[in-house]
Formats: sequence, C-alpha cells, structure tokens
Amino acid sequence: MTNGPGPVGPMGNGPNGERPQRPGLPLGTQPTEYTGRYVVLLDQQETERGMEALRSSVGIASVERVRGAEPGAAELLARPDVSVVFDELGVAVVDVQPDQRHALVTTAEAEPTIIATEPERVVYASVITESHHTLTGFFPTYRSDEDEVTRHTRAELATSLGPAWDEQNTTWGLQGIRANWSHLTGSGVKVAVLDTGVDTDHPDLTECVEATASFVSGASVEDGHGHGTHCVGTVAGPAKPGHAPRYGVAGEAGVLVGKVLSDQGVGSDGEILAGLAWAVSQGARVISMSLGAPVEPGELFPQTYENVARRALRRGTVIVAAAGNESRRPGFVAPVGRPANCPSILAVAALGKDLGTAFFSCGAINGEGGEINIAAPGVDIFSAAPGGTYQTMSGTSMAAPHAAGVVTLLAQAHPEASAADLGTRLRSGAHPLAQPAADVGSGLLQAP
Repeated sequence: MTNGPGPVGPMGNGPNGERPQRPGLPLGTQPTEYTGRYVVLLDQQETERGMEALRSSVGIASVERVRGAEPGAAELLARPDVSVVFDELGVAVVDVQPDQRHALVTTAEAEPTIIATEPERVVYASVITESHHTLTGFFPTYRSDEDEVTRHTRAELATSLGPAWDEQNTTWGLQGIRANWSHLTGSGVKVAVLDTGVDTDHPDLTECVEATASFVSGASVEDGHGHGTHCVGTVAGPAKPGHAPRYGVAGEAGVLVGKVLSDQGVGSDGEILAGLAWAVSQGARVISMSLGAPVEPGELFPQTYENVARRALRRGTVIVAAAGNESRRPGFVAPVGRPANCPSILAVAALGKDLGTAFFSCGAINGEGGEINIAAPGVDIFSAAPGGTYQTMSGTSMAAPHAAGVVTLLAQAHPEASAADLGTRLRSGAHPLAQPAADVGSGLLQAP
C-alpha cells in the first residue's frame, strides 16, 4: 500500500463496509496509518531460513511460532519484544526499529526466501447508518405468490421487486439474492467470520457458532461493537428466528468466529493474519471479512494478503471481503480498499433496495486486483445485534456476508469443487445489472 509504517477494521455499518471514523475526521477522509511493525511474507518451505536472515541482518526481536489453532497469538502480537510467525500461512509480523528499516528492505531483496515485506496497516470500521430493534417491531414484508415466481426468472423477479420489498417474513437482502427460494442451508460447511466477535448468548446464533477465538489482546470473543454479530447473523442466522424476519443466508452452516477487531472496530494486519491462519487450520471453506483499509488511486494490492489468499485457495478456502465505503457517488468513486483489492480475494460491492449501487460503495478505479467481483444487498440490512436484539446497518460490510453465505451454499451443493471453482460459480450465477462492471462486477449475487 502507500509508503509508511501499521491495524485493520470492519467495513459496513460498522467494520468493512463501515469503518467507524476516528474522532474529528469526516467520513471518507481517514489518513493511512501504520503500527510501526512489518508484515513479512516467507517461502512456506523455508520460513526458518528467512527468519534467520532477519535475525542476523536486522536484529529483530525473539521469534515465536504460532501453528494452527494454538492459543496465545493475541498476547504475542501485543508484545513489542516478540516477532510472530504464523506457520499456517508462512507469514511473520516483526518489530523493526526505525534505524533498521533500510536493513530490512535490503535483506528482503537479497534473501530469496523472503517474498515481500510491507508495513503493517491500521484500519477502522466505517459506520454508515444504524438502528436497533429490541424484540419484534414493524418489518415491511415480501410478496411471494407462486404465479409471479413462475412468470419470471429468478433474476427478473429480484429486479422487479426491488422498490417494493415486504420484509415481514424475510429481509429484502435475502429476497434480492433469492436465498429464500433456495433449498440449500449450508449444512456441513464451515464458514469463518473475522470481525469484532459475536454475542455468544444471542438466542438466534447459539446453534450456528461452532468455535470462537479472539486475536485481540485482553479481549474475549464477545462483541462490544455490534458489527461482528450483525455479519454472523447475515451469514448464518436461523431460517425461523424467534422474534424477527429471516435474515440469515445459510442457517445450518457451522460458523467459526474470530475476533480480529476491537470493540472500537479497529485492528491490525497481524490480528487479521492470525485470524486467517486459525480459520484455515480449522477447515473453513469460506472466510468472510467485512474489514479493510482505504487505498490511493494507482496503489498496488498488498502482496502479503494476495499470497495468503492464494495459499488459502490451494487449501480449499475462499476469502470474501467488503469492497469499502469511501465513495461519495455520484461525484466521487474511491478505489476498492485492501485486502478486497487482491486478485485472489472476492470483492463485494453494496446495492440499495432499488438495486442501484450504494453511494458509499467503492469501485474498480485501480488496475489488477482492484476490480469489483460481485454486488450484494448492503443498505438497510437487518440482522442480529448484541444483547439478543437486532439492528439495521448499511455498508459493503453488510454485502460481504451475503456473498459469503451464498459461497457456503455452493460449497454444500458442490462438496468436491475447488475453492477457485466456487468463486467461478458465484460470479457466473449472478444476475447482470445495468451498472458497469466497474461498480457491480458480474452483477447481483444469486443463491443456488
């Protein structure tokens, strides 16, 4: 990304499609920030050789290795005297003194087992809109008569009903992607949600959450922000919630919840990478990341995230990420943020109820990797909230879990498919929209 030394946050009405702003900064004007540490991508076959080169030439701190689901990653990342290697991904997070940064660069250029070094970034969750509901309330609902279904194709129906959603029984988002007509449930498929955690006691979510882990030092996986619980609900909320319309795409999936963002919606590349390593080691077929950081026009995608995504794909894992909320359409379109701007990560744009591109949704401004792959509902999205309640949020953060849920359904339907094939099926099944591909990719997400 841009030069400089830095953490990562959600996108949506909260984290990735929604980074909460830093105090005093207008939405969409956050500067690039860094932690001072560096992320190092290593040859997975020779990680020790690469780390030894850094020890001898750069004088990095003592090295601790984290393998798979081992506990303690959050505490190690919080220690300035320790560099951490995630063996699952072949990535290290190292602390480098300012006077040693030149040595880091020259060592990385000379040592073939060091593939890339990048300053660790800081990112914030960006909130667009938000409202909370306690139990039942008025939820506009959907007209679902069989004559209409037979007269129209699935995509035509989704488009024709855009302006008149009836959400008493099912959210407009699920209707738009046709999840309410799918016979698939996500059963037998593991999907990871890396975010601000989850309300583990939420009555709608206790059955779907299979495992949890916190990579934020000193914090449990409990969600004090709301963004993570909302995203988990969108991915795998139940088919028949007790006090709300249906809002979850894949209600029988097994959810792995990794807290990689604080209750303020802030995290670091190291925390995200720790969550990715854990999710892959746990056998996640899909990873949903409603988080990211803005990039500049012309900025290249991050090599570390791209290589990690490739390694995950080879392991059978698809990574889905929110495109970002920095645009102010129609006057200004911002480039897809990182890590969604990586070629091997599926970038999801947000649509409103009219199926138009949301004013905040980022677009394909930059080159390779900076494209939008697909679009999904991301405005006024109803889902779970901490405290056993519900909330409505907007952002590309809300669009990404819709896409992750549909990839989960595809994985159930095609258990032998490769991760790359699942991504291809997702894109090829989309309904084309009138907007250019730069804004919506293949078009409107559709459930199988």
